[in-house]
Amino acid sequence: MASKVQVQKKATLTGHRDSVYTLERSADEAVFYSAGGDGMIAAWNLHDPENGELIARVTTSVYALRHIPERNLLLIGQNTEGIQVIDLADKKVLKSIPLPKVAIFDIAYAPETGWVYVGLGNGAIAVLSAETFELQTLIRESDQSVRSLAFNPQTLELAAGYSDHTVRIFDAATHELKYKLHTHTNSVFTLAYSPDASLLLTSGRDAHLRVWEVKQKYKEMGYTIAHMYTVNHLTYSPDGLYFATCSMDKSIKVWDAKTFKLLKVIDKVRHAGHGTSVNKLFWSAHQNQLVSCSDDRTISVWDINFEL
Repeated sequence: MASKVQVQKKATLTGHRDSVYTLERSADEAVFYSAGGDGMIAAWNLHDPENGELIARVTTSVYALRHIPERNLLLIGQNTEGIQVIDLADKKVLKSIPLPKVAIFDIAYAPETGWVYVGLGNGAIAVLSAETFELQTLIRESDQSVRSLAFNPQTLELAAGYSDHTVRIFDAATHELKYKLHTHTNSVFTLAYSPDASLLLTSGRDAHLRVWEVKQKYKEMGYTIAHMYTVNHLTYSPDGLYFATCSMDKSIKVWDAKTFKLLKVIDKVRHAGHGTSVNKLFWSAHQNQLVSCSDDRTISVWDINFEL
C-alpha cells in the first residue's frame, strides 16, 4: 500500500549573509552545522532551531564540511586555502592543512581505512591521515573537478563523481581505481551509498538519477529524470526507507528507496519552500526532520511524516 507523505515547514533559519552551500551532521542528531559563501560556520540545534551559534569564520567560501565524531572535530574545506580542523568543544583551530589552491567540493571520512578524502577542483583527491590530517598523497585520474565523494564501509570503496561526467570507484585503502561508470552526460554533483551498502545512487547536472548495483560490479539498474535542472544533492532517510533529492529547480523531492517512486515534491508554491537553488540536505533522526539550505541564504527545517 502506498504511503502518504505529510510535510510541514517547522522553521526558517536565517543569519547567513550569502548562499548556504553545505550542511553537516554532528554526533547529536539534533545538532547540525552550516556553511556557505560568507565563510561563516554555524551550529544549529533542532530543539531550538531559531538560534544559531557561530563556530568559526574563514576568509573564503565553504562548499564542504565533515564531522569527525570520535574526536568532536569539524573539518572545514576553505576554497583555495586548504582544510581547517576545528575543535568543537572550545571552538579553536587545531590545524590548517595547505592543499592545492583550488576549490574544495567534498570531504569524506573513512575511519575503517584511517583516511580522509578531499575532492578538489583540479581533479585530484587529496588523501589525508585521519589521525594527523597531514597530506599523504593525491589521487589523480582526471583534470576536471572532483565534485562529490561517498565511502562504502562494507566494501571499503570510495565513489567519486567528476565534472568529466564520470563516476570512479576506488579501493579506499589502496586508492587503486576499480571501476569507471560512464553514463552521465554532465558533471556528477552528488552520490550516496544506500544504508545497506548494496546500491550507489548518482546524479548531477544532467538531472538524471542513476542507480548502480554494488555487488554486480556497479551494473546500472536504471535511471529516472529526477528534476528539471541540476540535482545538487541526495541523501537517505535515517531508516533507509526513503531518500530525498534537491535541485537548482528550487524543489526538494522525497522518494521511496525500494521502488524509486516519487512520493512528494516540496516547493515554494505548495510548502513555502526555497526561492532559489536548493544546495544541500541533512535528514536527521531527530523527529525525522529534513533540513535544506539554499542560495536564498536560508535554511529550512521540514517535518516529514509517512502515513502507511
